[in-house]
Amino acid sequence: MATDAIVPDLVELEVGPVAHGGHCVARHEGRVVFVRHTLPGERVRARLTDAGETSKFWRADAVEVLEASPDRVPSAWPEAGPGGVGGGELAHVSLPAQRAWKAAVVEEQLRRLAKLDRAVEVRPAPGDDERGGLRWRTRIDLVADAEGRAAMRGFRSHELHALTSMPLASEAIEELDLFGRRWTAGAAIEAVAPADGEPPLVLVDGAPFDLRRGKPDPRPNARVAVRERLQLGERTYDYRVAAAGFWQVHREAPAVLVGAVLAGVGDVEGSAVLDLYSGAGLFTVPLADAVGESGEVISIEGDARAVRDARRNLHDRPHVELHAGDVARVLTGRQDADSDVVHADVVVLDPPRTGAGRRVVEGITALRPERVVYVACDPAALARDIALLGDAGYGLADLRAFDLFPMTHHVEAVAVLTR
Repeated sequence: MATDAIVPDLVELEVGPVAHGGHCVARHEGRVVFVRHTLPGERVRARLTDAGETSKFWRADAVEVLEASPDRVPSAWPEAGPGGVGGGELAHVSLPAQRAWKAAVVEEQLRRLAKLDRAVEVRPAPGDDERGGLRWRTRIDLVADAEGRAAMRGFRSHELHALTSMPLASEAIEELDLFGRRWTAGAAIEAVAPADGEPPLVLVDGAPFDLRRGKPDPRPNARVAVRERLQLGERTYDYRVAAAGFWQVHREAPAVLVGAVLAGVGDVEGSAVLDLYSGAGLFTVPLADAVGESGEVISIEGDARAVRDARRNLHDRPHVELHAGDVARVLTGRQDADSDVVHADVVVLDPPRTGAGRRVVEGITALRPERVVYVACDPAALARDIALLGDAGYGLADLRAFDLFPMTHHVEAVAVLTR
């Protein structure tokens, strides 16, 4: 009987196309191998990281490049290379090639799951080319290792890797010197540095931390939230966001995505707009201005902390209704009976990485909106939900994709569907 013990540690591979998830596809003796840290067309020696004789496919890290792609560059973050931390799996790929990689993945998911052939361009965020795709994260999460050093976990692993820097973090976070300190072993460290220059905030195990004193901040009025400022043309929007809550991590993401959403909804003055997975109100606030006092915006969010933030951010807009609860249950009337969502001219949704899913899509289409504007952070989930919307008579009218996660395989997209 064959056993896993006979599987080799290293294999030589001819690398094929990119695939969703930050790896490329290769084959070894007829078996599919998903390989990280490589590029299409390369020949590499790879270390198998997840392999067994009975496995349907194997995983591997390219550890030696025998024939390099012209798109390969010196890694911008070597600690995220083979056997290293997660979160920088494309650091060895030139920026134009990273965007081409992501475009190919979006196109492939649309073909495979939504049966749509569509050319996709992934656009850079302002300032990223000048920074070489670095220094864009306004939020980072770390954990202290057994020696108290700031660390990150390995890819698909609980193993901690101590770091001396994190090149994706913004300049303001870099200046905090989180990696030059010693922390309590096992402590969870969160750093938030709003893009508009408001002082950064550090939480340790969820509590405010005073970096000057090197200990938790016990004051009852210690900061636990930050102000995030969105500049959109001549309009300025200020948001209060819990430091441990959700906000787009790229410094330019709020403006890029809000701009795309407003372009997608079009002229909605006097309309009824439904904002699903609305968070702290990133889209709800400008949508409220777009519909005007003669229109209405109904938002639904499942995270209670985000809803509290949204109530503060929308306190002066009485034509907005905020509803807390599971989106599918509120949308279909099984939770929060006061929601009474019976009509929407336009639906905006920004679901988590898993997507909206059948129940939410059915709840949306039951309202018969003229258009749906879908903000997605996962191409596969987006394509699946586009297919579901297509079954209900909605066609893909527009799709814009943005590289808001340089050095990673993640890509953000805004799709507009109409009936």
